[in-house]
Amino acid sequence: MTPDEAIEILWNYHHVGQELRPADLIFVLGSNDVRVAEYAAELYKRHLAPVILFSGGMGRFTGGWAVPEAELFAEAAIKAGVPENCILIENKSTNTGENVRFSREVLKRAGIGEPVSLIALQKPYMERRTLATLQAQWPEARVAVSSPPVTFRGYLTAELPQELVVSAMVGDFQRILEYPRQGFSTEQPVTPEAMEAFRTLVEAGYDSQLLRNIPLPWNS
Repeated sequence: MTPDEAIEILWNYHHVGQELRPADLIFVLGSNDVRVAEYAAELYKRHLAPVILFSGGMGRFTGGWAVPEAELFAEAAIKAGVPENCILIENKSTNTGENVRFSREVLKRAGIGEPVSLIALQKPYMERRTLATLQAQWPEARVAVSSPPVTFRGYLTAELPQELVVSAMVGDFQRILEYPRQGFSTEQPVTPEAMEAFRTLVEAGYDSQLLRNIPLPWNS
């Protein structure tokens, strides 16, 4: 398997391909890609939910931003036509688990209560980990996970170059394997092809976002 083949396999693995239906809430988990906020605005304007909750403080890739992820995302959504009074902001979380916990507190304080159904949005290569996290930490909600529809090559930008994106994909795959053991997320099916792609990319040097002090599957 070549690295280019492995990239395509892992990119596809991270997508869960769920159908979107009208829901109570669009829940946007913060990241370093504001295109997710623009996608949330598009879904709002398609009347898929009446409220958007943006969640995210300063995370792994956004510590140098001037404002928290959620605030920047909310600003982008307002520019795209979402009314400000249809937006909630959670701006303290620093990881996916905190996105969920802190956002549920924001909903409670806003008097909205627990949504029965939600559309969760993230970067394309974080769909599966988002689903696994929500299944474990928000099991009461009926969840559909989505991301901006784009190919791997179409996703890359000057700010999101291949080395960073592929390394993040590899790191997220490792977290999908590891986090169920820690109770952070549910087990996900992993194909031998996806595991081979993971190993190919680690050995090709895309390892900067791996969890340290965690044995790789082929070394454990």
